[in-house]
Amino acid sequence: MTLYKIQKSSQKVSIGKIICLVRSYLSHAAEMSTPVTKHPLFFLKPTSSIIFHNQSILIPNLSHDIQHEVELGIVMGKQCRHIDKKDALDYVFGYLVAIDITARDIQQEAKQHGWPWSIAKGFDTFCPISSIVLKKNILNPHDLNLSLKVNGKLRQFGSTSQLIFPVQSIISYISKIMTLKKGDLILTGTPEGVQSLKEGDCLEAELEGYCYLKVFVQKKSI
Repeated sequence: MTLYKIQKSSQKVSIGKIICLVRSYLSHAAEMSTPVTKHPLFFLKPTSSIIFHNQSILIPNLSHDIQHEVELGIVMGKQCRHIDKKDALDYVFGYLVAIDITARDIQQEAKQHGWPWSIAKGFDTFCPISSIVLKKNILNPHDLNLSLKVNGKLRQFGSTSQLIFPVQSIISYISKIMTLKKGDLILTGTPEGVQSLKEGDCLEAELEGYCYLKVFVQKKSI
């Protein structure tokens, strides 16, 4: 059982399923040459992909091109199903900053053949996350700046105000497809600026002063 790290709290919350949105910023959809859809699109990552501050992303032997995607994460606080948008934030426990790592070469091959993306997104260490900021400390999740630096140089910067689908809409929509439970994590997609990583890189992700995450990149030893 993997537990979240929670800022200024002694609570213990287990990490549940990880639900990841795609094409949720117009700028990122444009840079990937993919159309925006009417409703959110998402995939799942395994909990075994989670790592925390000061840990390392491992480059898998199966990939030659891993890329970073900085994202706002929503942590659910209680179980819900078929909820209305106006009630969605009542079910949120808190927020965090995450980096969705993608084996882009594997993903591109999967896209070309119409295969699922699970391998490209599901390697161990492919989901670094920060500690949770409790919901009460973030009054407006739609006015937060996201940033990612690699080796001290800014690579991604965006605002949650640019999300195509508001947080309430995302939660409500997913809840109509699958039951959301306490500890489930929703990653809301990335702004433009995704680039490749190499062994030795240092990544620093930040959610507008609320939370900070630093991880490293190393080659898998086996």
